[in-house]
Amino acid sequence: MAGRFDPLTRAAVRGGRTDVPAGPGSTAGAGAKERDWTPEGPLDLGLVLGPLRRGAHDPTFRATPDGSVWRASRTPEGPGTLRVSRAGTGIRAEAWGPGADRLLEGLPALLGAGDDPAAFVPRHRLVHASHRSRPGLRLTRTGLVLESLIPTVLEQKVTAEEAYRAWRRLVRQYGEPAPGPLGQDLYVMPEPRTWALIPSWDWHRAGVDAKRSGTILRAVRVAERLEEAAAMDLPQAARRLEAVPGIGPWTSAETLQRSNGHPDAVTTGDLHLPGIIGFALAGDRDADDAAMLELLAPYAGQRHRAARLVLLAGRTPPRRTPRMPRGDIGRL
Repeated sequence: MAGRFDPLTRAAVRGGRTDVPAGPGSTAGAGAKERDWTPEGPLDLGLVLGPLRRGAHDPTFRATPDGSVWRASRTPEGPGTLRVSRAGTGIRAEAWGPGADRLLEGLPALLGAGDDPAAFVPRHRLVHASHRSRPGLRLTRTGLVLESLIPTVLEQKVTAEEAYRAWRRLVRQYGEPAPGPLGQDLYVMPEPRTWALIPSWDWHRAGVDAKRSGTILRAVRVAERLEEAAAMDLPQAARRLEAVPGIGPWTSAETLQRSNGHPDAVTTGDLHLPGIIGFALAGDRDADDAAMLELLAPYAGQRHRAARLVLLAGRTPPRRTPRMPRGDIGRL
């Protein structure tokens, strides 16, 4: 599977770093519910929230020049918009819409309050250097499964560019403008019933083949059952997701890394990741999943964090094969 590694720029997209300007974090405007929260240690908003962004033009995510991160989510209570920014040594959050209370309640978990970086012990020099240089890294936990699952399914076996294009098109066409002051600049993804009613020709125009669209259709039919996985431990949550045909270990891991914030949800079945981990930790660019898992074995319980630190370090093998071709079935 292509995953979300860009061989052209050599950028570790899956490392999940988003640039957040060091702005003043000014008040967004009236009508918002507010919450202030102070993290216990260093916190890098770009590192923590970066994995939730699906490309530079994700319609559900914005990082603005004033130093704010904006996210539009569909919660069980309805759509909501969350703005997060620095306020001195703390965090200021504002939220709009029917889902505002849920988003503010989940703010500490979203920013990694349930994560325990102290449990991580580096075992390789590169991992140690990456860990030491990023004290503000925390693993986010959104508590929302479907909003991570659907874009992850779109990323199956295609390039990141194709998947991001499909996500943008479908969310803008079938989603709704997010509550709050950003209006048409931010969108909430469609509700499950709307995903289920997207006609086949619009999936096609978005470049999504029948296999991926079929997986999404099966998932939204059992959306409530899948959302329950956010409160489960990792093995149980993975089994719940993988009970849906078309969702395998790669998709469940990429989803649960975000919805559950689990530090051991290591991604297997990826086209690039084993070679990156193998090259960075052992000089083995031809490593497969088995070799990658062996290298990550000393990090049991923290394998996802270790893999992410390797990606953020940026040590990747030189490309020796042509880049994966881009496809667009919407042009057919």
